[in-house]
Amino acid sequence: MQYTPPSVNNDDVYIKSDTSPRENDLVARNVRRYRLERAMSLGELARRSGLSKQTLSKIEQGSGNPTVETLSLLGTALDIPARRLLTEWGTPVYVQRHDEAEWRESGDWSERLLDETYGSGYVRTLVLRLERGGPPPGTITPHAVGTLHHVYVVTGKLRTGPVAEPVDLAAGDFTRFPGDIPHQHVCLSERVVAHMVTTLPQVRQSGPTIIKGGTPS
Repeated sequence: MQYTPPSVNNDDVYIKSDTSPRENDLVARNVRRYRLERAMSLGELARRSGLSKQTLSKIEQGSGNPTVETLSLLGTALDIPARRLLTEWGTPVYVQRHDEAEWRESGDWSERLLDETYGSGYVRTLVLRLERGGPPPGTITPHAVGTLHHVYVVTGKLRTGPVAEPVDLAAGDFTRFPGDIPHQHVCLSERVVAHMVTTLPQVRQSGPTIIKGGTPS
């Protein structure tokens, strides 16, 4: 029996949510990414989801606010959990220079927002140190799909990011880039100290314990 998606007129209702412009852009990138990865045309996605091509086009342009119902229909049509449409997955490289920083006064301290990532299940924080004259920098193999690296340079100069799209950073600069493609860290000064946070969305915190000769627990 051929599956017939529910008939939903979202041309009027899909713009009636509180989704922020930033989240709209995130949904737009993800819908287009998953659709293209599945070699699915806009018309095919419309057929599977029950949404109009006009609605889908606006969502992919980031000009509409999809409702929870719309996200659910898209998730079903793309065969993914709807929450993945609100999670950063391999987004383009983002750079924030030190002289573009905005500091906000908050009581007894000041804070500078570097970045926000939605749906991060795994977070690893470390301090990265590199010195000129050490072993030649190599290419770091891709991590699990959806991995993001967030790098803030404390001192020195660093070239980092995807091998095909590296960026040069100085002290006070920040970048976020996908870690699920080949990437690198290259010291451009005598020494570099950087703070790096790695995030991986929706991962299990623990897996089954394998007992040799027994069964998983």
